[in-house]
Amino acid sequence: MTDYRLRIYPQYGSRFQGAGTDFNSVLSGRWGRAYDWYLRSWLPEDKQANILDVACGNGSLLHFFRQRGYSKLTGVDISPEQVALAGQVIPDVHQANVLDFLESHCGEFDLITGLDLIEHFQKDEVLRFLDGCYHSLKTGGRLILQTPNAETPWAGYHRYNDLTHEICFQHNSISCLLRLCGFGAVEVREQGPVPYGYSLKSTIRWLMWQLIRSGLKAYNLAETGSTGSGVYTRVFITGAIKEKGSKDGQTGKE
Repeated sequence: MTDYRLRIYPQYGSRFQGAGTDFNSVLSGRWGRAYDWYLRSWLPEDKQANILDVACGNGSLLHFFRQRGYSKLTGVDISPEQVALAGQVIPDVHQANVLDFLESHCGEFDLITGLDLIEHFQKDEVLRFLDGCYHSLKTGGRLILQTPNAETPWAGYHRYNDLTHEICFQHNSISCLLRLCGFGAVEVREQGPVPYGYSLKSTIRWLMWQLIRSGLKAYNLAETGSTGSGVYTRVFITGAIKEKGSKDGQTGKE
């Protein structure tokens, strides 16, 4: 691990995330309501599915899964502060390097989630991470990643909002990498206002966002002749499936 990580990650929760020492289930529940929309149709139907949340942070996504009836949940994070918080949500939380953890668990998980993680890796680590996710998933299992969007007008804000960010992705770059590492059925979604089922304010924001998106598409069309990917929110979310068979990439084999 590089020197700056050794200094930052032990206090990442308190110094960079503003986290306290007690898990806030009310705040987490409010946060999680939006993920019913963001993760629609991607979650396992089987409530006994084996789910791993990498870089689980304060445990909010683990809390989301637990509240929706999933019971086989595992979290891993390198920050002891984050592990202490997530450990208040579920018992099975590990303090470990995510890359090492994935490589030591072969074909165990039906779903792996990683919110706001992949941008913290250097380029060689990104490939190792995606290979590790492929290795740890069962065939047919899904990987879900959330990351800042290099295609948004606000890309610089999120790219440089955290010193530990090493790289930034957009629709095409992350899709190509996932396919290189053996994943298929790649789907990229915007992560903006929830159109319905959350609040009236969110619905109004969603309608405003549709107008802004149209303007961004027109900007792209005028400059390049193409509307671009259409994924313009500051953060976006990607789902992909581990398909059966050999994969391309450095190893060349599944």
